[in-house]
Amino acid sequence: MHKFIPYGTQNIGKEDIDAVVSVLKSDFLSTGPKIQEFENKFAKYVGSKYAVAVSSGTAALHCACLAAGIKKEDEVITTPMTFVATSNVILYCGAKPVFVDINPKTFNIDETLIEKQITSKTKAIILVHFAGQPCEMDKIREIAQKHNLIIIEDAAHALGGEYKGMKIGTIGDMTTFSFHPVKHITTGEGGMITTDSEALYRKLLIYRNHGITRNEDEFVNSKDGNWYYEQIELGYNYRLTDFQSALGIVQLDKMDYSLVRRNEIVSMYRNGLKEIKEIEIPEESINGKSAWHIYIVKIKDKKINRKKVFDELRKRNIGVNVHYIPVYLNPYYKKLGYKKGLCPNAEKIYEQIITLPLHPKMTNEDVKYVIESIKDIIGEIKNGK
Repeated sequence: MHKFIPYGTQNIGKEDIDAVVSVLKSDFLSTGPKIQEFENKFAKYVGSKYAVAVSSGTAALHCACLAAGIKKEDEVITTPMTFVATSNVILYCGAKPVFVDINPKTFNIDETLIEKQITSKTKAIILVHFAGQPCEMDKIREIAQKHNLIIIEDAAHALGGEYKGMKIGTIGDMTTFSFHPVKHITTGEGGMITTDSEALYRKLLIYRNHGITRNEDEFVNSKDGNWYYEQIELGYNYRLTDFQSALGIVQLDKMDYSLVRRNEIVSMYRNGLKEIKEIEIPEESINGKSAWHIYIVKIKDKKINRKKVFDELRKRNIGVNVHYIPVYLNPYYKKLGYKKGLCPNAEKIYEQIITLPLHPKMTNEDVKYVIESIKDIIGEIKNGK
């Protein structure tokens, strides 16, 4: 039996461990110099003016919503094909998620359907660069400018991706990233928000730290002394630690290798799977470069049972997954009044997709094993085994 191949995993080496240990031996474990260093390095990598490190990708999304001024009775347009955090943060603000169906080719929000869902209550668009594939940002920006909407990009999948030569992280008003262990880089848990707006940057700093400021220009009252601070908003403890930031700094140095290796694996998948008529493999948009966070195939032959393929791959130690159950089909969202049939493309695709392993620690032999296993399993099902 082949060793277990997870669909995604962290890539930690001695250099990562040494960086963390160095901080553990230092004077600062939290709110120290490594956080700013990580933020500066991250901003430089994506090409943004500002970056704010936070405790998770969800915290990043929530802070972005708060900085955007999303509040009770507002509506926010988003995609159902994502992890629940993308729309949960809208609920945290007391606002209503408005789900727009996806493009069946890219699995991204269908930009041609967005404008139909805009009302006088619409405040923002939260889009997701699904699997690392950039959304059609020109059209989305045009819609946002026309209706005076904030764009928040959920780029948890898309670090290193590009749209028309622009790195993801510089196009919308704010872009959020996740550093969960299965992502391109990890800090254990952690996240980042990038922006080119100084006003939004200042708000993000306040919301991640209990709503507190030490900036005299933002004080309501006069300063009592050098110890003085003020809470001017209801914020949260969304701070990242110094040792996590140290890990992130080293992880960023591996990004170029990660992207190259992911593209090599994708190329092997593409060549190995393209002849299997029963499945459809993902295409890369002509307008962008995917970051290839995950690799999703679609079982397009109705005679091939997706669950059986999934279970048989798991039996062979291949850690396949499914990304995602459309958010509004979850019981909690059904309690809020969302009903099946809302986004037909998302629902149909959910019933067909399987996420294959894709991460830099995979060997060529691992990739070949996945390809051959898929061929074998589909062949067996076709032959009635």
